[in-house]
Amino acid sequence: MNRIAGKDVGRHAIPHSSKAWHGGGILKIAMLCTACILPFAGEASAQCSARDVLQNQLRLKKSPSTTAPQIPIRSAVEASTWKTIAIGTFADSFALMNALDAVGCGIGNSAGEILARPAFSVSAVKLSVDLFAVSAAELGFQSDTASLSDIYARAQQLGFGLVPPEVAPQLRLQYFDQPIGEFLIIAMEPIKTWSGEPVILTVANGGAGLILIGQDGSADAQISVSSRFLFARPVPADRLDQAAAHPLR
Repeated sequence: MNRIAGKDVGRHAIPHSSKAWHGGGILKIAMLCTACILPFAGEASAQCSARDVLQNQLRLKKSPSTTAPQIPIRSAVEASTWKTIAIGTFADSFALMNALDAVGCGIGNSAGEILARPAFSVSAVKLSVDLFAVSAAELGFQSDTASLSDIYARAQQLGFGLVPPEVAPQLRLQYFDQPIGEFLIIAMEPIKTWSGEPVILTVANGGAGLILIGQDGSADAQISVSSRFLFARPVPADRLDQAAAHPLR
């Protein structure tokens, strides 16, 4: 799986010609044509490189997000939806990983382990998930850091819910205009690596391109209160029943 977005230009080799034309004129023309084609090769598929992200932001005329005031949230009902994404659109986790690879999204080592673990699964039905971007400070924490377990507990008291792990790679595939410097922690149940370390996923743009990374998911992991988590509201039973009646696969 690709770790850095790139373009496969090796396929555009110039075919050998046994006949010269005006001192290699045909070869020169072919080289010029290839030079014109190469800058555009892969643009239809690559989406995660730093250049592609900038182009997406310019095309959408989207400026980098500014830090919003950390106003405490009294209830999840008051929160506005940050983004709605779809899950359950891939047959299995391997198809999902192949999709990440196809658009050149980076995947950290621990994140790659998580996606390959049996505990990671994809939804059997297509669902839309409303995501809410909330910092620990907005949840009411006033210290510099708070434990992951305390952040989760406080969020659930306010009416937020954890999201399926599938949200992380799906968001990476549906959020190509992420601002540089934004790291969004997925509020999910940790999944253990092969060595037994609990990991949660983060959708990030560190400046070198779009990436999916893992971080410490232990209950006592200390998280900066300025960090933003992506939570969901519990899905009503009727929506689950409706989705089950119309499975994607």
